[in-house]
Amino acid sequence: MHTRAFNTLWVIALRFGPIAKLAISHVWFLCALILSSALCARARNRVYYWLKPFVPQSLRAAIRRKLARHLRKRIGEVWPIMQGSERPPENWPGWPEGRKFAVVLTHDVESNAGLQKCRSLMEMELDLGFRSSFNFIPEGSYRVPAQLREELTARGFEVGIHDLKHDGHLFSSYRGFKRRSVRINDYAREWGASGFRAGFMLRNLDWLHDLDVQYDASTFDTDPFEPQPDGHHTIFPFWVPRPNGNGSAVPASSEGYVELPYTLPQDSTLFVLLDETTPEIWMRKLDWIAKHGGMALIDTHPDYMALNASSQKTGEYPIELYKELLNYIRSTYSGEYWPALPRQVAAHVLNIRRHPTTRDRTGVGDQAVKEA
Repeated sequence: MHTRAFNTLWVIALRFGPIAKLAISHVWFLCALILSSALCARARNRVYYWLKPFVPQSLRAAIRRKLARHLRKRIGEVWPIMQGSERPPENWPGWPEGRKFAVVLTHDVESNAGLQKCRSLMEMELDLGFRSSFNFIPEGSYRVPAQLREELTARGFEVGIHDLKHDGHLFSSYRGFKRRSVRINDYAREWGASGFRAGFMLRNLDWLHDLDVQYDASTFDTDPFEPQPDGHHTIFPFWVPRPNGNGSAVPASSEGYVELPYTLPQDSTLFVLLDETTPEIWMRKLDWIAKHGGMALIDTHPDYMALNASSQKTGEYPIELYKELLNYIRSTYSGEYWPALPRQVAAHVLNIRRHPTTRDRTGVGDQAVKEA
């Protein structure tokens, strides 16, 4: 449905009481139908994210939980482990310092509630010997204090860009994306950010060349629960070359960017959608990644973490589950993993590419990328 026609429909519906009541009372059904329909992903997502503002968050969450549990019964062969994604790029040189595998911690902050938990999360990770990347929404429902960004980077953490508005519309059209990319690049320069992650993992990797960043983190090895569920089936970082003649506003000297897929399930999937009560799935997938020398990259959300079990709200999970994962990494793989920030992994891949003798011996070079 075209955007203009859709907006007109809602203006008419909301102007007339009986029609509005009928539309709103059935919007939950429309959302469920759209999410479970056979529409192509792009069409389905476009309609859903236009409906989204009219549906209470609690109702959206209930619909997603029901659909996720139904989907889980059919995906055992591809989630949380997809066989074949453990194959490294040809002649992959390995991780710095001879480490067996990499551990990369990232957080997407989606609301003011999540923003208020960032310092507590930072302190917890520091106590356990970890550092992470916090991805903030530049023009979302909250404003990111410069003091918080500066404090994070001063203490060895990383700050990244998470979408622009996080409204599901960033990739609605290339014209719109190109216009918004200018603002995203402005924020990246202001914040000193070298990485980007799209909201809801909606993405077009070719368009992302318009962003002046070293890496993107909007993909995954396997995650059929996402609205754009096609994964890239690898637990290793990979290079996304610039298409010829794409008209990008980014300087031509930029040959491409590094893609960092998340390889551990999102916390919101495990604990909010699927109601898991332990981090066992995280640990099982981590063991598999470690065995194959891959990158264990996790995407969590402070918004869903309950810092205090006594004040846990609906839609939250105990932060102790995340802490249990970090303790498991420390105790089980001490000295075997490379604890890296996303920008450090991107720099590692770029370093491989920039040294011809190394690049000739690796398969971290150009990879053709197609998005559905």
